[in-house]
Amino acid sequence: MTKQATQPHRRRFLKTSLATTGSAVLAPTIIPGSALGLNGTVAPSERIVIGGIGIGNRGTYDLGCFLEQPDVQFVAVCDVKESRRVAVKKIADNKYGNDNCSTYRDFRELLDRKDIDAVLIATGPNWHATAAMTAAKAGKDMYCEKPVTKNISQSLILADTMRRTGRVFQAGTQRRNLPHFAFACELARTGKLGKLTKVFAHPAGMQALMSGWLPAEPEPDQEVVDWNMYLGPAAWRPFNKKLLDGFNFEKGGGFVGAFNGGGVLEWGSHCVDLCQWAVGDCLPPVEYNAPKDGQLVARYENGTELIFRETGWIPLGSCPVRFEGETGWVEAGDSGKLVLSSPALLAGRTVAEIDGYPATFHVRDFLNCVKTRRQPKGNADAACNAHIACHAANIALLLGRQVKYDNKKHEFIDDVQANRLRSEALREPWRL
Repeated sequence: MTKQATQPHRRRFLKTSLATTGSAVLAPTIIPGSALGLNGTVAPSERIVIGGIGIGNRGTYDLGCFLEQPDVQFVAVCDVKESRRVAVKKIADNKYGNDNCSTYRDFRELLDRKDIDAVLIATGPNWHATAAMTAAKAGKDMYCEKPVTKNISQSLILADTMRRTGRVFQAGTQRRNLPHFAFACELARTGKLGKLTKVFAHPAGMQALMSGWLPAEPEPDQEVVDWNMYLGPAAWRPFNKKLLDGFNFEKGGGFVGAFNGGGVLEWGSHCVDLCQWAVGDCLPPVEYNAPKDGQLVARYENGTELIFRETGWIPLGSCPVRFEGETGWVEAGDSGKLVLSSPALLAGRTVAEIDGYPATFHVRDFLNCVKTRRQPKGNADAACNAHIACHAANIALLLGRQVKYDNKKHEFIDDVQANRLRSEALREPWRL
């Protein structure tokens, strides 16, 4: 019998223990109501135990969305920066009124804990795929911030890893769980706009930026900032405090490329993801053209165009999208509002307007799927296809010419230069 088979599941343990105690002990046992899930609380046996990896500015926001869920117990944080470890521990301990939140500098120590069910990964993009796949192999489910991959190869390996391990993966594409975006995508997917002809995405600029190199500065003590772990799978370079945020677009600096993917990937992992949802989460486009007049046009196999548009956009807030069919169109953005070609498209329905793209609903979707083992809205396959579209567009931008992608072979057709850009070497000892 396996070790797993000989141990009772954590969520069954409390009920078993209570039954045994009741038959073996004559004296009454006083059990707090919170342990039984009374008075509006969630019993420990039904809570999802969470750890956090790389909890900075965005991660702190995500953590707040997790902590407000009554069935979450946050027990550990890992970060290469001491200041962040201390700050997150304080948040968790204040929430629970204790001193129990553990801190780690190496995320592998956190993943070794058997009591942790799932992890929030909110490191810089350099670490997302590597941390997620390591977590999956350690038997953890995960909510992973975006962009979730650095290149096409990582996208494919990530999706395959989640399928093989059976883990629940939710990319931080929270707009998939906002009603107005969901309704716009539903109109496109279900033929309410007629045959879909064009889907428009608005990335944050269209530059295929490469990673820079800044002069060396004195490296902090490892406990303060673990620079080697911060670099992780990225190529080595000397410490410079400007690089610590991992999202620095200064000329000549920042890990854009090695640590990110430029504006196309940063915002594209949201707006291109919505376009992918609108076309039914099909395979990514097969043709990508060099930008012209502020637009980069890609084409799906069925002829529908995915248009990356930089300027002159819809006044509906950030991350706007537009879906056009032969008989109608719809627009949506982060204002929470919809604009439709005809009021008849609503068909009497009322669509809630939620401003500001909150992640609460997306976090709840993830937690529900951890319990049911269903696929969440931002699952690994959906994220893989959306990210491949962004990476391929970045390659067309960098090369300044058309590239054609074969979705069966997962390579560019007769294009040695483009194929060399599908992946990058990882620094030792990191592997996918």
